[in-house]
Amino acid sequence: MKFTVAIDGPAAAGKGTIGRAVAREFGFAHLDTGLLYRAVGIQALEDGRGVIDPHWAVELARRLTPAALARADLRSARAGQAASKVAALPEVRRALLAFQRDFARRDGGAVLDGRDIGTVICPAAEAKLFVTASDAVRAARRAAELGAADLAAVLADLRARDARDATRETAPLAAAADAHLLDTTDLSIDAAVAEAVAFVKRRFDPDGE
Repeated sequence: MKFTVAIDGPAAAGKGTIGRAVAREFGFAHLDTGLLYRAVGIQALEDGRGVIDPHWAVELARRLTPAALARADLRSARAGQAASKVAALPEVRRALLAFQRDFARRDGGAVLDGRDIGTVICPAAEAKLFVTASDAVRAARRAAELGAADLAAVLADLRARDARDATRETAPLAAAADAHLLDTTDLSIDAAVAEAVAFVKRRFDPDGE
């Protein structure tokens, strides 16, 4: 059985939490595709002693293995900013394309969350969600996650990343035309997950059987 759930949205909207919950509900495999770019970005940053060499980033993307996704610092703000920079490189995105598509069509079903899953990676996904939330709510969530006291700085970083993601020439952040819009601004985690699960169930079994 092959069934792909594509979940897209900006940072701290809740797509990762929702993606993991949906995967558990249906017994699907889950891939946070942002980790691919974080792994490439943070390694390129370290290898370049604070400067990302685009050519080396491409080479790292070509060499990426699942083991690289186990780094403990991939959720850091530093890794997130590095990811946003390498994700804007078309060659890096091409190098990671096959990895993601192979995962998406694995037997048993798969959930992928990122920024271009429903539009570029898996345009034929059986279920697509675009998860969003207000800037203020997303900044508060990210600040809590990072233990950051400077909410204004976190908000500025999020908006800068949103701008890069939405305006890059290759695979910009955008909702697929057939994606279900899920605004989590005023939703609890449980409510957001319930809405996502209900949507996927309708796509998975449209006859309700």
